Amino acid sequence: MRLLPIQMCRPGMRLAKKIYSEDGVVLLSENVELSARLINRLSECGVYFVYIQDPRLADLVIPDLISEDTRQRALSEIRTNFRDLMDRPNRKSGVTYPYIAKSFKQIMGMVIDDLTDQKDAMIMLMNMGIVDDYLFQHSLNVSVYTTLLGIANGYNRDELMTLGLGAMLHDIGKTQISPNILKKQGSLTFEEYEEMKRHAERGYLLLKDEPNIPLIAAHCAYQHHERLDGSGYPRGIKGDEIHEYAKWIGLVDSYDAMTTTRIYRRPMLPHEAVESLYAGTGTLYEQRMLQLFRDKVAIYPLGITVKLQSGEFGVVVDINSSCPHRPVVRVLNNENGEELNAPYEVDLSTQLTTMIVGVNDDPHLPEASGT
Repeated sequence: MRLLPIQMCRPGMRLAKKIYSEDGVVLLSENVELSARLINRLSECGVYFVYIQDPRLADLVIPDLISEDTRQRALSEIRTNFRDLMDRPNRKSGVTYPYIAKSFKQIMGMVIDDLTDQKDAMIMLMNMGIVDDYLFQHSLNVSVYTTLLGIANGYNRDELMTLGLGAMLHDIGKTQISPNILKKQGSLTFEEYEEMKRHAERGYLLLKDEPNIPLIAAHCAYQHHERLDGSGYPRGIKGDEIHEYAKWIGLVDSYDAMTTTRIYRRPMLPHEAVESLYAGTGTLYEQRMLQLFRDKVAIYPLGITVKLQSGEFGVVVDINSSCPHRPVVRVLNNENGEELNAPYEVDLSTQLTTMIVGVNDDPHLPEASGT
């Protein structure tokens, strides 16, 4: 399989992975043949990338960070509990729902188990092929990515549970923000932006009195938009005033927002998002955290089309965990976009003079390369 932007898809190509709705319902299954109408519809629904079958990459299997069962159950719990809170706007502090802790702790246990079972797991994009209500999938993504970083940082299971809960619930305060603001197409007014910013404090107020939800998790919701130099919100705290878990979550929250399709822009690719994050080294984010994050991100996702400095085109087929920005590329097309009779692989971690100079440039794909 390969990962293609929707605008590079052609009628006749076949899906290699399912397309899901925001409720986890399968909208399109594997092997469905794409038509011009389906391609246009997916684009309208905000699906920017899809996995497509390609016989030249039949051996490429792209693993998921968490199991299908974990993903489905996690999204169900997030959706159910968040929607319940949306139906209770301006809920008073002190009114608790103890079942929240039980259900989310069970889910976090599954996430931790899935991630610890994978040696050298890398942060792989989880937004591919999902027609999503951003809040639900984003909450899961941030939790999975942050937990993976926590494992790499050496946190024990109890610490991972608190960190993961803080990440999964970091945006719970948005349930108390008007849907008209959350889903507005176009820029927010000053007043709307100020209202949106209040989700951090409202998340803290929702969580701080919940039985069995660690108070640190509530502070993660409160602090995930704070920044090292004091330029964040809602309180403008800085440096060591910000809890370490909130710093991790703030970093991952920014990354997932950048790499997710939004109403007002296309998603960035991982290498673009990481470069953008690095611009905030020492001012917005801690350098050591950025370095660990960079080392755990699949900068060039499996299945993505890249252009080499030779002018040839290929697809990333393996990630070097010790050097993720230097993947293994299967070269499929020459510099003129013509298919090679004998594709070959180049390991960029050993071929140091070979560079990636473009991503998702169109190598004159055949009309139905997946059939």
